[in-house]
Amino acid sequence: MWLITKLGWYRENRLSSLSRGGSFCVLSGTSGASVGQGTCPLVPEKDLERVICLKSEILRIREEALRELSELDRPEALQELKVKVLGKKGSLTAMLRQMGSLSPEERPIMGQVVNEVRSQLEQAWEKRSAELERIALEQRLATERIDITLPGIRVPRGHYHPLTQVIEEIEDIFLGMGFQIAEGPEIESDYYNFEALNLPKEHPAREMQDSFYITEEILLRTQTSPVQIRTMEKLHPQLPVKIIAPGKVYRNDDDATHSPMFHQVEGLVVDRGIRMSDLKGILLNFSREMFGESREIRLRPSFFPFTEPSAEVDVSCMLCGGSGCRLCKGTGWIEILGSGMVHPKVLEMGGYNPQEVTGFAFGMGVERIAMLKFGIEDMRLLFDNDLRFLQQF
Repeated sequence: MWLITKLGWYRENRLSSLSRGGSFCVLSGTSGASVGQGTCPLVPEKDLERVICLKSEILRIREEALRELSELDRPEALQELKVKVLGKKGSLTAMLRQMGSLSPEERPIMGQVVNEVRSQLEQAWEKRSAELERIALEQRLATERIDITLPGIRVPRGHYHPLTQVIEEIEDIFLGMGFQIAEGPEIESDYYNFEALNLPKEHPAREMQDSFYITEEILLRTQTSPVQIRTMEKLHPQLPVKIIAPGKVYRNDDDATHSPMFHQVEGLVVDRGIRMSDLKGILLNFSREMFGESREIRLRPSFFPFTEPSAEVDVSCMLCGGSGCRLCKGTGWIEILGSGMVHPKVLEMGGYNPQEVTGFAFGMGVERIAMLKFGIEDMRLLFDNDLRFLQQF
């Protein structure tokens, strides 16, 4: 502020000296500058008038900016005004560019004037910005009050899909019996999906599995049985082999009881002295763990190319207890899986000598187990993603 006052004094004394025909000088740069003594360059009349004009314009810019600043009520407008005055193309910045026309003696004085005005405006902006922030906060506190007496908003909690629940329950049951979980690729070769399982090309049993082929030798696996061959190859000659292989499989089939994509869990045990009675004991324990302690099972002769002998496994009806009802179609039994003793050729494909070891295998559809466990009549409901259905489990 001292600089602006000094300019007023400077103009008054300069004009007074000139009117008497004398000379006038100013020692600029210190607050204790003396007038009419020492050595200093004379300031031409034209520079004085230009300085006074520039000073008047600077003061006008300051007063106009302060007036507009006091009227602003939005932080966005505050920034816009700051750019308008102090930005690269602002009005105060433009005044600095005009100082090039001043003499070297006048430039420092005018530079200090401009800097003083800039400092005053920046302080005013900071103060106004703080005021607007305070006003905005008070408004938010007034309008965004929380009524703590209102009940909270309950966040919906999800849960496992019924198929995931069943898969995990099956895994827990077999892990408790000493099995390990093995996995394999869903895009499989024809060799592992068929040939290594005693299903050579043109074998009529292949027609039971309508497959999705990618090439003549690559397809989406139709069963998780290829994991059995891959595991035997990996573990050979280690004994025992005791695994289950859960996962997705694909077949070209779609109706109320079939889906083009479904889930299977297959099991394999290979060791010395494995018998059919071992298979029955494992499956009986599984059935009772899954469907209830009172369940019984029966094995019916069947045919699978990769087991010999083969058997379908039925469990006593969990609804009627075996007396006959709509669910078991009056028979008292419900089919749940297929099983059998591992075919000698499959053992050979896996690297084991069928003269030294034997084994059993079984496979079940997870969707079928889930439908029996939860009383679901249409498999397609499991894939519709209807929350009204899924929330029941």
